[in-house]
Amino acid sequence: MTQSPVPVQAGWHQLPSPSASPLRAWWAVPADRAPRAAVLVLPEVFGVNGWVRSVAERLAGEGYAALAMPIFSRTAPDLDVGYAAAGLAEGRRHRDQLTADQFLADARTAIAWIQAQPGLEQRPIGCVGFCFGGHLALLAATLPPVAATCDFYGARVSTDRPGGGPPTLEVLPQIGGRLLCFCGDQDPLMPAEELAAIREALAKAGQPPLVVAPGAGHGFMCEARADFQPAGAATGWSQMLALFAETL
Repeated sequence: MTQSPVPVQAGWHQLPSPSASPLRAWWAVPADRAPRAAVLVLPEVFGVNGWVRSVAERLAGEGYAALAMPIFSRTAPDLDVGYAAAGLAEGRRHRDQLTADQFLADARTAIAWIQAQPGLEQRPIGCVGFCFGGHLALLAATLPPVAATCDFYGARVSTDRPGGGPPTLEVLPQIGGRLLCFCGDQDPLMPAEELAAIREALAKAGQPPLVVAPGAGHGFMCEARADFQPAGAATGWSQMLALFAETL
């Protein structure tokens, strides 16, 4: 992780929620200036762990306010597990208990809290998600305040929706903002038929084409994972920042 261009202030905040327990979220902001905009960060199934918190802090270093929110607020509100098999199994267990409606309720809570912060009142926000968080980012992108979304290797969007129902990919026509989807061409969780479905849906929705990192597997953005690929991560990060700079 590169050093932040500007100093950062970060810490935990409890966000009151009308539909669940309070959301224990990680809030990072520039320490010496007003944020240029805000970004909602959606974690992998491993929870708001150290790497996800570092993403929020890195965004704050670029001048954004960033809120990393828990995605399992009802079953594991404090989840923070490692990338080994046990952590993956635990994360997937909670993933399989989440519904799209539950997630959207929590996302609305998080967005309302962000937009109540000084200097961010009622302003549009960005969203970025990784792995299952990338899948959920497509749902969050349907919410009116979300103007720009980056989905990094959100798998199973063409076949599944949390809690059941039509595949999440079918929400693309409901997305009013801009969307970028990323994956690696060696990702075993995103087979050729999934990539073809994503490409087709993006084209029909008038969104930019799928960005594919050559030689990258699943989780290529994350330095803590075996599939980390510096070249793909640098490209993904720079394209995400460009989208946010153009849109927010």
